[in-house]
Amino acid sequence: MEINLMLPQNSMGPDYDTLLLVFKARRSQRKSDPITLQDPHTKYPLPLIKKEEISHDTKKFRFGLPSPDHILGLPIGQHVYLSSKINGNLVIRAYTPVSSDEVKGYVDLIIKVYYKNVNPKFPEGGKMSQYLNSMTVGDTIDFRGPNGLLVYKGTGNFAIKPDKKSEAHRKFVKHLGMIAGGTGITPMLQLIHILLRAELEEVAKNHPDQFKVRYTLDRPPHDWKYSSGFITADMIKAYLPPPGRETLILMCGPPPMIQFACQPNLEKLGYPKDNTFAY
Repeated sequence: MEINLMLPQNSMGPDYDTLLLVFKARRSQRKSDPITLQDPHTKYPLPLIKKEEISHDTKKFRFGLPSPDHILGLPIGQHVYLSSKINGNLVIRAYTPVSSDEVKGYVDLIIKVYYKNVNPKFPEGGKMSQYLNSMTVGDTIDFRGPNGLLVYKGTGNFAIKPDKKSEAHRKFVKHLGMIAGGTGITPMLQLIHILLRAELEEVAKNHPDQFKVRYTLDRPPHDWKYSSGFITADMIKAYLPPPGRETLILMCGPPPMIQFACQPNLEKLGYPKDNTFAY
C-alpha cells in the first residue's frame, strides 16, 4: 500500500501544521497481552507518570497502565475520551495516543495547551488542556474507549462506519492519502507508526522513491523551499494519490480546514465521498 500524508503549517505556530509522506507499508503483529480498555463504556482511571515540554504550548503526557505488561488496547484509527470534573462541570475531550498500541505499561498523548488570554476569541482557553497541564505526577484522569468510526485492519484493509449506529463496511485500498492540520496529525501518526515501524528512521535514506515530505505555510519566510498558502486543489492533485476505487483519503484537523479547503477541493477533483474520511 502506498501512503501520502499532507500536513499544512501555520508560520505562527503549530495550529495548522501539514506534510506529505509516501511510503510502503507492511502488516503489524499483535500479541495477546492484557488489555486496559476492556469495555468502551467503562472509565479507567490512569495515573500521570511523566510530563515533558515539547514547546511553549505543547506537552507530552505519559499515563501508566494497570501493569507493566498491559497494553492500552486501542485499534489503529480509534481514539480515547478523557474526562474529569473541572470547576464543578464534567469535561470530556477526545484524543489519539501517539504511542504504539504494542507499547507496554504506558500510553503517550501529545497535547497543545490553550492558555487563558492568548486567543481573544477564546479568552478562557482550553478547559481540558489547561487541566492536564496542571496535573502533577501521580494524579489520575479517566480514560474511556476505544471510540471512532474507522479501524485499520492491516494489509490495506479498513473497516469504516458511516455513523455510530451503522455496521462497518470493509474497504481495501492500495493508495492512502492523508491531510492533517494541527493536532489532527496524531491519528495519522497511529497509522504511520504501525505501518512503518522500524523502517521509519531509515526510510528516507533507504527508500527515497517511497518516502517524500511536503510542507505548506500560510505565511512562509523568504527562504522557504516548499509550498505556501492553504491547501488547494493543485496541491492535492500534485501530492496525493489520484481518485480511484483503491484510493482512500483521510483528513483530520480544524473544522474550517476540512470544510472549506479539503472537502470542496477533493470533490472538485472527482474523489467520491465514500473514498474520503474525516476524523
